[in-house]
Amino acid sequence: MLDQYRESLLIFLGINVVLALSLYLPASAGLLSLGQGGFMAIGAYVSAILTAWVGVPFVVALVGAGLAAGLVGLLTGFPALRIRGIYLIILTMGFGEIVRIFFLNFEPTGGASGFGGLAHLTGLGAVTVVVLLLLVFAVQVRGSRIGRALEAVREDELTAEVMGINLTRVKLSAFGLGAVWAGLGGALYAHHALFIDAGQFGFFRSAEIFLIVLLGGLGSPWGAVVGAAVVTLLPELLRPIQEWRMTFFGSLLVIMMVLRPWGLVGRSRRRMVHG
Repeated sequence: MLDQYRESLLIFLGINVVLALSLYLPASAGLLSLGQGGFMAIGAYVSAILTAWVGVPFVVALVGAGLAAGLVGLLTGFPALRIRGIYLIILTMGFGEIVRIFFLNFEPTGGASGFGGLAHLTGLGAVTVVVLLLLVFAVQVRGSRIGRALEAVREDELTAEVMGINLTRVKLSAFGLGAVWAGLGGALYAHHALFIDAGQFGFFRSAEIFLIVLLGGLGSPWGAVVGAAVVTLLPELLRPIQEWRMTFFGSLLVIMMVLRPWGLVGRSRRRMVHG
């Protein structure tokens, strides 16, 4: 039996993998987002409402959280059809802040005081099942016709459109499904932390998810796993140097990005083109 601390750490690792995969999917189509924290917040609050107020089973709450976040993701994805790059990042960052401010002032869910008293429903088994299902799906998509369409859209939208790829459908599907997965991550987080407030889902949460994917490698679902493991576990391993651990951690990230800017698992653009 794992002790409580190690089990909690593994649960947080699994949740970070889910959140990283939620960004990996739209990133596969060139849609970089700094708004995953907003979708995570929607999933967290919807699942909290469904379990605490309505009394539905946790599985139903997970599905509801994912669908709610996915619906908002589709609505947010429409403006993303015409923009990309830094402009898309700014748009999604603004969306994340809108969601945070909404829940910060939405009194029925506690407003600035937060939403507490949640039941501990996120066990290691539940997180493992969700991670495995999403990983299998992501790996299957990557090697499929849809995966090749996502890669084509990421590399050159005009060429992809000339080849007959429906840009609207591909982009909205990737963005919406990524939002669904972020909502699942939010629901798992809420029922493990047992207390949520708007501050937990702000810009820094989205930036952390972005960092995980960038660190692991944008072009591979396994990069999300490796990046999540590094960001979750390395600070814990550096606890013996408590005063310097975040400085050391940050230095390692800088060195890694200089030596392997394409990520720990991802392939360099040169290898992707000529390999």
